[in-house]
Amino acid sequence: MKWFDYAAPQTVDDALQLAAQNAGALPLAGGTDLLVQMRAGRKTPPFVIDIKRIPELNELKFNEATGLTLGAATPCYLIAKHADVRKYYPALAEVASMIGGTQIQGRASIGGNLCNAAPSADSIPLLIAMIAQCVIAGPSGRRTVAVENFCTAPGQSILGTNEILVSLQIPTPAPNSGACYLRFIPRNEMDIAVVGVGVSITIDAGVIQAARVALASVAPTPLFVPEAGQSLIGKAPSDEAFTAAAAIARDAAKPISDMRGTAKYRSHLCEVLTRRALSQAKGGK
Repeated sequence: MKWFDYAAPQTVDDALQLAAQNAGALPLAGGTDLLVQMRAGRKTPPFVIDIKRIPELNELKFNEATGLTLGAATPCYLIAKHADVRKYYPALAEVASMIGGTQIQGRASIGGNLCNAAPSADSIPLLIAMIAQCVIAGPSGRRTVAVENFCTAPGQSILGTNEILVSLQIPTPAPNSGACYLRFIPRNEMDIAVVGVGVSITIDAGVIQAARVALASVAPTPLFVPEAGQSLIGKAPSDEAFTAAAAIARDAAKPISDMRGTAKYRSHLCEVLTRRALSQAKGGK
């Protein structure tokens, strides 16, 4: 690993100042991705800014009126066991518990998973399905961006020079709603999804009022498929409706063939997992 300088600021402003003063500096939320990339020589920052000690970036609180505030550096194990997360966002608690193994979850964060911008990231499709918003701080102040617009290419995001992700804001789930994330992996632990699907659905009086579908591992970035969700609105939550939406998700996918699966196999999994996820989310409403 190449030599680098290190600092652990206590506030967002201090972190931004350090970034401005040190060209090429990178933030470290948990390090479970960054340190691996540095050891492999894929990233060689001259300065690492440890944001794990900033209280605002470790915030985890729920307000029924405003929803969930999830600090970008909050470790996954705290998210998975948080009472309000488990009650109002059970799918998010489940995703937090599937990122890496137990030791990794003590450091890894949902915010870091998002900023790593891997097309296969487990948390991002569910965040998209749950209408999460990214709060970003930079030299020009703060801005809010929908999570589906955050990733721009494999390993790249909309974060500008000297900007950091502060938190994720997730609205309170609507009454009679549910969410689900499903993935296919060759192994049961610590593996990369061949395909992942995150969905949410709201049902009232036996009719679907809202739905969102997002995919992982089938495009250069996690893929939001609004047409799949829109196709369900106004329909009864039936196998027929879910099958039609799943076909739309399949057709929107842009998979490649690699050592983990062929493009054809990934397309098939998109359809199967989308149908199953919608059915499970319906059951959790």
